[in-house]
Amino acid sequence: MALEKTFRELSLSLHKLEDALNALHATSGDTPNDVSVLADRLEETLLDLKGTLYGARRAAVQARKAVNAPTDLDRARRALTRCQERFHRVEQVFASELSSYEKLTDFARLGNERRAWQPWVEIVKVGIEQCREPMEQASRAIAACWGELAERLGMLNISVQATGQKIAVPRSKARDLEVEGVT
Repeated sequence: MALEKTFRELSLSLHKLEDALNALHATSGDTPNDVSVLADRLEETLLDLKGTLYGARRAAVQARKAVNAPTDLDRARRALTRCQERFHRVEQVFASELSSYEKLTDFARLGNERRAWQPWVEIVKVGIEQCREPMEQASRAIAACWGELAERLGMLNISVQATGQKIAVPRSKARDLEVEGVT
């Protein structure tokens, strides 16, 4: 797959994840009239996730711009690293604060103890489940970007073996090699 297309797919997958989190956030805000600490924590967690994902999306856009002509693979690598770090945080928070067995049990308990909350609990559980596939797609897209980037960087490697001979490179060629990051 082309480098540009792979990075475009990453941006698209992160956008789909954002849509899923926004849908969960919108539906989870429709709570019954009484107060629940669990609902408040869910709200805080979703805001945190959306903010972190926003940072990942910005980094993905920067990486995508870096792979377009003129290609700057080092800039792409740095931006992809930032994207992956933020996305990894999203994955961790999602797993521990939303989709863990303990959290899903807490939601079920709330619905069982307060019958008015049962429809809300069901909506939240469906919303969490609908975030899983976009999360997995984004993870696969990041891995694909790293693969494409590594392949492209591998094509730029030059192997030199010292034999005691002097290698002279014309000044014009040396400048071209420096532009491509070869020193």
